[in-house]
Amino acid sequence: MFTSPLHLLQKRWKVILVIAIICGALSGIATALFPLSYRADAQVLIISQSRYGVDPYTVVRSAERVGENIAQVMRTNDFYNKVKAQPEFAIDWSYFDNKNEREKRKLWQKSMNPSVVYGTGVLNVSAYHPDAEQAKMLAGAAVNALSSKGWEYVGGDVTIKVVNEPIVTRFPVRPNVVLNAVLGFIVGVLLSGLMILKKN
Repeated sequence: MFTSPLHLLQKRWKVILVIAIICGALSGIATALFPLSYRADAQVLIISQSRYGVDPYTVVRSAERVGENIAQVMRTNDFYNKVKAQPEFAIDWSYFDNKNEREKRKLWQKSMNPSVVYGTGVLNVSAYHPDAEQAKMLAGAAVNALSSKGWEYVGGDVTIKVVNEPIVTRFPVRPNVVLNAVLGFIVGVLLSGLMILKKN
C-alpha cells in the first residue's frame, strides 16, 4: 500500500521533533563554548562641504562614497594606531598586542565593523569585545579618532561629526547562540525527515 511522504512524516512527527530538539540544543551548546562578544554601536555623520550649484542628492551621495572608503580604512593597522592614540579611553590593548602581527590584524578586523547607512551620510561604527565596557570604550575611541583624524583619509572638504555616543548591548551578540540553536533545529528537522523518507 502506497503511503504519501507527507503522511509518513506526519506519522513520525515525534521522532522528527526529538531529533530536531537534540540538534538545536547541541548547536546552541557548541556555539556557547566559543568566546562571546558584546557589541557597542556609535554613529558619525559625514558632512561633505557643499559647493555652489551642487544639489543635496549629490552631496549625500558624495558622503556615502566617503563613508564606504572610511569603512575600509577603519580595518587597517593605521587606523588601529589612531584609535590606540586616543588618551581618554582606558582600553586594555593587551587583548590585541599579545598576538603576533597577523593574528592582531585579523582580530582588529573582526572587532571593528563599520557600515554606511545609505541615503543619510551616517556611518555606523560597531565594536566587538568579550568585555562590555571595553567594547563601549573601543567604539568611543574609534569615533573620536574619526572626528579628529578622519580628515587624513578624505581630505579637507569633509567634516566628520560624532552624532551618537556608543551604547553597548545588554547580552553577548556574537556568536549568536539563539540563532544557531534555531538553525540547528531546522537542520535537525530536515535531516530526520530525509532519513525517515529514505528508510521507507
